[in-house]
Amino acid sequence: MKVSVSVLSSSIKPQDIVKKLDNSATDYIHIDIMDGKFVKNKTWTFSEVKKFTSYSHLPLDVHLMVNNPEKYIEDYALMNTSYLTFHYEAVKDVEEMINKIKSYGLKVGISICPNTNVNVLFPYLKEIDEVLIMGVEPGSSGQAFIENTPNKIKELKDEIIRQNVKTIISVDGGINDETAILCKEAGVDMLVSASFIHKDVVNNVKTLKNI
Repeated sequence: MKVSVSVLSSSIKPQDIVKKLDNSATDYIHIDIMDGKFVKNKTWTFSEVKKFTSYSHLPLDVHLMVNNPEKYIEDYALMNTSYLTFHYEAVKDVEEMINKIKSYGLKVGISICPNTNVNVLFPYLKEIDEVLIMGVEPGSSGQAFIENTPNKIKELKDEIIRQNVKTIISVDGGINDETAILCKEAGVDMLVSASFIHKDVVNNVKTLKNI
């Protein structure tokens, strides 16, 4: 199982989490960018992200929870970014956004909010690298896992198999050692976790990877 660790925390500085991640089996550092518009909270500026991620050599998995994701592409393309994920609900022209991200040589991800039906993404599966399913309402860490999430993962997995594409499924929000099992059984490929991992970075990353 791939594990992407979110550095979003109300009590731990992101650079302190990042430093620990380099000594763990983490696959990616998950960066939640919020603009205070698409979601109510606001996170870091680009310069702040650049500074705290400099403590690690791990690739970045950037999740744009913003109204104008195209404004962020060039900056994050200059960093050690692997996946750049935008929200389906935040753009008018999904196809155009996919092509813009691809033009910078980045892997493209699309995320959907819990109330959005997963089938809206079916037409784009051949063109993207990742779908990020939200297991909580986007915007803050520490929320309870939405019970219907594994059903959305399974529906998406079935369609990925039907279309015979290589798009991976990530799940973000409310992930711990119990909910991760439910998501794996549904067909998830990568787990994004914050609160659970922050309690014991090295051991809890290992726990999720071994699920």
